[in-house]
Amino acid sequence: MFNFLPAPLIGVLCSLFLAVNTIVLCTAVYIPTIIKIIIPLKFVQVFCTKAIIMISELWISINSGWMKLFQRTEWDVEGLDGLSHQGWYMVTSNHQSWVDIFALQHIFNRRIPFLKFFIKKELIWVPFIGVAWWAMDFPFMKRYSKEFLEKHPEMRGKDVETTRKACEKFRYTPVSVINFAEGTRFTEQKRDRQASPYKNLLKPKVGGTALVLDAMGDCISTLLDITIVYPDGIPGFWDFMCGKVKRVSIRINKIEIPQELRVRNNDESDRQRLNIKEWVDDLWVSKDQYISDFNQPK
Repeated sequence: MFNFLPAPLIGVLCSLFLAVNTIVLCTAVYIPTIIKIIIPLKFVQVFCTKAIIMISELWISINSGWMKLFQRTEWDVEGLDGLSHQGWYMVTSNHQSWVDIFALQHIFNRRIPFLKFFIKKELIWVPFIGVAWWAMDFPFMKRYSKEFLEKHPEMRGKDVETTRKACEKFRYTPVSVINFAEGTRFTEQKRDRQASPYKNLLKPKVGGTALVLDAMGDCISTLLDITIVYPDGIPGFWDFMCGKVKRVSIRINKIEIPQELRVRNNDESDRQRLNIKEWVDDLWVSKDQYISDFNQPK
């Protein structure tokens, strides 16, 4: 409706809407969060978690509203049929831009359970959002360096155990656990630096996938393999806010997770991780080929 405005003005207005929406609804999240803290009963905590998720989905809906109001993005999406808001999903996607997160939230809102990300533990101190992430049971990960573990061997495996406990909370309400397997946003420089065998992707890391399958393999049986392509080039966050993202193409591949990968791996054997790696690598080969075919001149 207002996409005729100058791009910088659109960027300022969209940023203002995003900021106000985030502050107001993050503040609203604090009410059920406080109840969760002071009443440690399971049914109360489950109820409060559901209330928090409803507020979070409202946050996404409002974001989608200002996106439609100020932007003229063509959404080319395939694969949404057959998804359930009451299901349990593991989600993986290629990662090119901060825009990916807004795009995935926009297309999946209320179609599948609220997307939850693995987050570095230090990000809990981000104003407003950090506490909201904690309240929504986002899994906070604490990673230790090799040097630290050499000095403190008693801490080996603690990061894995912490993540397992975080994932255990997801058993009580439907959830979609998303993992950007590349670990960072794609650039050609990063691809060349790590000698990635893929043209359009970085090497996938399977640690997050292995943790989710280990903790929740008995209740998560479906993977949503997402491929995001920006036909007009990978946008920056400010490009998105200014309404310069004209087209987004998203393909959703619904895949049954092999039963042998969903068995709890108590001994953390290298064989199990290798099996997961081979499975993810096969997905990445198909994803890379799709992106290459998509980018071929028509």
